[in-house]
Amino acid sequence: MDEILAVYSPFGEVVGSATRTEVYARSLWHGSAGVILCDGDLVYAHRRADTKQVMPGLWDCVAGGVVDAGEDPYDTAVRELGEELGVHGVALEFLHSAAWESGPGPGLGGPEGLRCHLFAWTAQWHGPVVHQPSEVAEGRWVSRAELRTLLAGPFAPDSRLLAEALLTTRER
Repeated sequence: MDEILAVYSPFGEVVGSATRTEVYARSLWHGSAGVILCDGDLVYAHRRADTKQVMPGLWDCVAGGVVDAGEDPYDTAVRELGEELGVHGVALEFLHSAAWESGPGPGLGGPEGLRCHLFAWTAQWHGPVVHQPSEVAEGRWVSRAELRTLLAGPFAPDSRLLAEALLTTRER
């Protein structure tokens, strides 16, 4: 079944809904929300499953996904953290939001690429991480220096923006 997603204006207001297929095929503005999981100064980085429709096989540090129709981005972030990494019941701290456009490219939706409003939180977690195999191929805790190295390679571009916000915030 094709999920029904919230459709946003370029300015960040929800203006309707459409199927995931239509959102990607028409490069409609939509929302994506997620969590950067931390353990002290460590960040949990993971490689996206090779079977993912969008950005398969790239490294990432955000457990996140698209905002469903009628769903608040915060609720999306909580849901995705539980689904992708098996983490439940943690406090989320707002990190950053931004409008992001990928431009065209393989694994990036329709002819104009992805157009997305990103919403990110952080959470501290000291317990086990359990991957959802359809979402995550592998993962590990990394230092800020290791995260910078990962960012220089094949990394999900929307999450790169959020990781850079995290690194900038932590350096203050």
